[in-house]
Amino acid sequence: MKKALINAVILDGTRDMKPQSGLVVLIEDDRIEDIVSAEQADLKDYEVTDLQKAYLLPGLINLHAHLALSGKPPKSDKKVDYRGLFKLLSSSKLIQTYFRNNGADYARSELMSGVTTVRAVGGILDLDGRNRDSINAEKQLGSRLLCANTAISVPDGHFAGSIATEAATPQQALEHLEQIVATKPDLIKLMITGGVMDASEEGEPGVLRMPPEIVRAVCDRAHELGYKVAAHVESPLGVRVALENGVDTIEHGAKPDDQIIRLFRERKAADICTLSPAIPYAEFELAESRAPEVARRNGRIVLDGIIDCAKACLENDIPVGLGNDTGCNFVTHYNFWRELYYFHKYVGVSNSFALHTATLRNAQIAGIDDITGSIEKGKSADMIAVRENPLDDLRALRHVDKVIFRGHIINKPSFKPIKGVDELLDKYM
Repeated sequence: MKKALINAVILDGTRDMKPQSGLVVLIEDDRIEDIVSAEQADLKDYEVTDLQKAYLLPGLINLHAHLALSGKPPKSDKKVDYRGLFKLLSSSKLIQTYFRNNGADYARSELMSGVTTVRAVGGILDLDGRNRDSINAEKQLGSRLLCANTAISVPDGHFAGSIATEAATPQQALEHLEQIVATKPDLIKLMITGGVMDASEEGEPGVLRMPPEIVRAVCDRAHELGYKVAAHVESPLGVRVALENGVDTIEHGAKPDDQIIRLFRERKAADICTLSPAIPYAEFELAESRAPEVARRNGRIVLDGIIDCAKACLENDIPVGLGNDTGCNFVTHYNFWRELYYFHKYVGVSNSFALHTATLRNAQIAGIDDITGSIEKGKSADMIAVRENPLDDLRALRHVDKVIFRGHIINKPSFKPIKGVDELLDKYM
């Protein structure tokens, strides 16, 4: 089927994008066949969709998400027993099916909200990969998935025993890596430091958990096998250990010094900015976040570190991508647009640069810019249409009028919001 999108204002995803009118986007099967002037377009063999002056832009790309988690607010300040939950589901095919179906629903919500590609960086067993394969085979509807499947952690490390394995030695980590590779992931994920909710003291949100020799062993072998390595890191020491030992993308980040900036350059690594999960801890009232006081103080440390890392990397021409750590408390599978807004608000980038980052820049970092990320001849027909201009206000991305994914046009896309979350988040925008 050939399709034509007419009467749109195109924002193509490039760094210096400007609104373009008077063009027609021609789609054949799942690809952008061409972009031509309205005067030149011969549309007799095309199914025509009139966008009625809507803004047409590339589908958004979320570089940091967890499809195992919903993003619902916590019911109390007590820690969730993820290890116990994982043991339960590991022993039951029925429960695994339940969680796989949840992940499929979340991938669909991502797509319906305008996110056409999701990088899933840590999940339950190989459930993300199975959903990826079903989406690619058009057996279910959802965003394009790039999956790490299970991450690698250490005993008492971040999410150890749940969405990450527990490796106590380099040899054990390599054994875990081989098991993960057997599930056909798209990248490898390490949990190098702790996080806000597994810190026991103030000032300890990014304490180093994974020894450098484990990081080195996994990175060397992963690179031999052709995989890039992403790493959860929330302290300067953690960033240094990650970069010194071969990590390709720093997920979250921390305040960098000159040595860290040098290491970023030498490794040709990228920083993945994730502001959304830290904001509820740092900004919400405790009665709203339902977090202990120590988590609030640690959340502020993490938020400031993420901001500082992103700013310093941008100042030094180091690639910065965007992910929103979907699945964390208050970070839902339909709110990636907020990450762009926060990037503008806290890091100080322009609306245009935020939009470029969430599309073409993210595609470049993920190594898929030959496939998606911009409205360009030959690329996958992954686009969204919104009524207002996001270059004026990124909140225009909140209401997506159409999603075009691999050439399929979804009119009036919808998802089920989580009660109370958006009202609370809006209060702190």
